[in-house]
Amino acid sequence: MFAIVRTGGKQYRVAAGDKIVVEKLAGEAGDTISLGDILFAGADGEAQATDGLSVSAKIIAQARGEKVIVFKKRRRHNYRRRNGHRQYHTILEILSVGGPEKKATKKAAEKKDEAPAASAEA
Repeated sequence: MFAIVRTGGKQYRVAAGDKIVVEKLAGEAGDTISLGDILFAGADGEAQATDGLSVSAKIIAQARGEKVIVFKKRRRHNYRRRNGHRQYHTILEILSVGGPEKKATKKAAEKKDEAPAASAEA
């Protein structure tokens, strides 16, 4: 199953086991967070309902990106400005895509296993 989530003003297609780099999120390395803004979800080529769906992710590291040089120049005016910028970002590992629906399917599977056992005793 995959999902398209929005965080930091950008959209990412994620599935369980993926690693993504997003804008800085609050938390320490090793913390587990939940991404709740899910735009689309799908599995096996079909769309899934996004109601109650959540994506859980583990923070691998808080880091900084490559340096971007900002250079301004106006010719024939002896005007030159040089500035650098390094953006903070968070590296995430997607643990699971799902929510309450997965728990419901596990309970349904347990009930199915109990039903044959009850009929065998009778």
